[in-house]
Amino acid sequence: MKNETIDYINIGLIILAFVIAVFLPFELFLFSYAFLGPLHYLTEINWLDDKNYFLKSRNQVYRVFIMIACSVAAFPFLRYIDNDFIQLLSSKKSIIFFTLFVFSVGLLFITKLKQLFVVFLGSIIIGLVCFLLVPKIVIAMGMFLPTLLHVYVFTLLFMIYGMLKSYSKAGIISVVLLIAVPVVLIFIDIVPSTYKISKFTEDTFIKSGFLSLNTTVAGLIEEIDKSKIALTTSVIVKVQVFIAFAYTYHYLNWFSKTSIIGWKKSITTTRMKYIIGIWLFSVGIYLYDYSTGLFVLFFLSLLHVFLEFPLNAVTIREVLKALARVKN
Repeated sequence: MKNETIDYINIGLIILAFVIAVFLPFELFLFSYAFLGPLHYLTEINWLDDKNYFLKSRNQVYRVFIMIACSVAAFPFLRYIDNDFIQLLSSKKSIIFFTLFVFSVGLLFITKLKQLFVVFLGSIIIGLVCFLLVPKIVIAMGMFLPTLLHVYVFTLLFMIYGMLKSYSKAGIISVVLLIAVPVVLIFIDIVPSTYKISKFTEDTFIKSGFLSLNTTVAGLIEEIDKSKIALTTSVIVKVQVFIAFAYTYHYLNWFSKTSIIGWKKSITTTRMKYIIGIWLFSVGIYLYDYSTGLFVLFFLSLLHVFLEFPLNAVTIREVLKALARVKN
């Protein structure tokens, strides 16, 4: 399909995801995260590997990046280990996530293994200095990098980059619509009593641990008492509508761009069998027990986020370059 046709499809997907999110914010999120999420992780990791993770070198630098990304993705599981030092590391995962992003940016400029140590040490120093100077911002970045920054901000940047390259009318409309979603949510009225959440949905959502993300975002909007938070609180529902929309559209946008970025071509017959098999296994776990599915798939979810960091850095750089060319 032509790029403009896909842009029109994405306009429809934005509207569809938003409408469903308004009426079924919790249900849509749980469905998308369980059914669309794993297939997205697997196909994107396959594509990133085919693209060398957007690093300049496929030698030891490439291997070290994979190893570090896997190690950091396993950090949330450290809380289950009864050791004071390990518990301390686990409590600092937001700083570690932020530092990994800084490290990924640095990797874009090196091709030799001997430069890796300098970049790694520099990233740690930058991470610590930023934490000492602006601790709240670093902690927030660490929390939002694997969540809303990944599914909304970076998706928006990818779309802006595509828009600046093609200047298609549909591409501009899709970007404007995506920006408009959180703005619209600020001004529309949410009547909590209209949301009838089933006991299963409520229990599943609370066990998922995503309520902490809701309360954090809600706290940025207005002052809230976290000890008295309920799922049907107006601000929580608004935040959840946005989260459900952002995650759902992030996945749908990826699946709609098969021809534009060519990720489907990177899947061999053998890899396709593995991807489908793992995806079916993942969905089966979620259907058996959602909490177990979250636990089992959490590593894969984080890993695909971290492996995308170099691409995110490249996108930011290319968007800035494109904007500079437009300005000139």
